[in-house]
Amino acid sequence: MTDGPLKFPHWQAPLQDLILEFDPVKLNEKIRAVEALLFARLQQLDHDTENRDERIALQDALPIVRIMKRDRLDPPQSE
Repeated sequence: MTDGPLKFPHWQAPLQDLILEFDPVKLNEKIRAVEALLFARLQQLDHDTENRDERIALQDALPIVRIMKRDRLDPPQSE
């Protein structure tokens, strides 16, 4: 998933683990955990002006979690 060490391993490693998970039970648990982790970190950085890159990375990660929820937990029904 990455060519080098993670820049923000505290939350990027669990996100990578989530992306690679295909067991529906584990997936649901990991989605909740990663989502909570991302939101908690965003709150920690809310008034921090020095971690702009991490805030941007977190904001980029949130849609990935939403897509995982949509496509893996509630896959589109084919007609």
